[in-house]
Amino acid sequence: MDLNTESVKKILNKYKFRDVAIEELQKVSRVHTDMEVKSGTYTFNDSLQKDLLKLVGNIPVGYQGHSYNLPVLLWLLDSFPFTPPICFLRPTSSMVIREGKHVDSKGRIHLPGLHNWDHPKSSVNGLLAEMTAKFEEEPPLSTKPSSAHVDNPNDLLAYVANLKVTEGGNRPDQEVKVSVIGGGDLGIAAVLSIMAKCCVDKLVLIDIPESSTKGGTMDLDIFSLPKVDVSKDLSASAGSTVVVVTANAWSDEQSYLSVVQTNVDMYRGIIPHLAQLSPKAVLLIASQPVDIMTHVAWRQSNLLPSQVIGVGCNLDSERLSHIINISLVANNTGKQAWVIGELSENKVAVWGNMEPGTDQLLALTPVSNSTKPLMDRALEMLKGRGQRSWSVGLSIAGIIHSIVTDQRKTHSVTTLAEGWGGIGSKVFLSLPCVLGESGSTRLAGVSLGSEDEMKLRESVACQVNLFMQLRL
Repeated sequence: MDLNTESVKKILNKYKFRDVAIEELQKVSRVHTDMEVKSGTYTFNDSLQKDLLKLVGNIPVGYQGHSYNLPVLLWLLDSFPFTPPICFLRPTSSMVIREGKHVDSKGRIHLPGLHNWDHPKSSVNGLLAEMTAKFEEEPPLSTKPSSAHVDNPNDLLAYVANLKVTEGGNRPDQEVKVSVIGGGDLGIAAVLSIMAKCCVDKLVLIDIPESSTKGGTMDLDIFSLPKVDVSKDLSASAGSTVVVVTANAWSDEQSYLSVVQTNVDMYRGIIPHLAQLSPKAVLLIASQPVDIMTHVAWRQSNLLPSQVIGVGCNLDSERLSHIINISLVANNTGKQAWVIGELSENKVAVWGNMEPGTDQLLALTPVSNSTKPLMDRALEMLKGRGQRSWSVGLSIAGIIHSIVTDQRKTHSVTTLAEGWGGIGSKVFLSLPCVLGESGSTRLAGVSLGSEDEMKLRESVACQVNLFMQLRL
């Protein structure tokens, strides 16, 4: 590792802790002799650019009895080593990134050692050792799929890994376009959250005149966000992968039935048009009341039930799992909690038994007598968390991320509930669904306790009664 080249010395002299940084780099050189230090320009998410040092090299990873060299890149901030490196994989032209819990779709590496970085306890050598251990458990790279037979068993991660390349990734020739309908606070929050969370090629915000939720699109026009177009014409949504509807047509002077009917009438003017413009899209409903409006959108769009979902209880489910796992420090290893049913006081919670070490769901189970006190406490804590536009916007972005990356992650979203747990009516409720590029796949029903069963039945009855009064 040469620290004496002019370009390296020039940048290194600007580091706040130059001498300590040199000492740390020398330690790396003694353990990882092939690691090189180079100069470069790093571009941050806010487009700020800075000249920094970077470590470039390979780390050895064992997989199925073979050893492979995984190329990595570590950007060193000018406060290094007291701040952690920004780490990426460096896939060659023959490699494909496999997105997982330690690597995102752009190849950025996320590890506990980075999150809990504390120099001098933390070191680059320790971080590289952690990478090796984690990547042996979950290989982050594989060879590109090929129609040719793989004769060399020592190819990167072996041919079996090729069979998993499509997990968590879009086809490279498929443009990812997302349209958001409604320019109010939620629409703006959804746009910003989607751009921060999701890999999209184009995002269109459409501020329709029929909606009472509007007014923020001018600022988006002024500041010209990359990949974001603003329009007032529904035709701008044509060819979308996902269409998000946040528009509402509320009026404080109306009764609840009149308010819902106003939204239904507004939908009649936009939903069929959106479905015709993007017949293969997933329609994601965020208008209120979300259970009713998702049902209305499904009827008016003539799309498959798997293509029409609502944001439903996804946010509550994410918050519930967080409260249980973090705040209560519960001994529920291998489980995740979901909120299901109606987005109201009739919400119900269920457990999901997860396959150890994966995000794969094995089965849904009702809350037992032994876990009911834990769940009741968590749900009580959940009541104190309001649902602001930015929170729902983040929830929308999480759902879209699972769809456009074909992640096959389970979310509690509003879906057709007919047949689930013995429900015989065509109603829409939040239920655990696996989301991917083709839409939603509802998970099998589960027998609930009498109290939770009564809540679901009450929600079904209320929806059926309301639909009998609406002019659809």
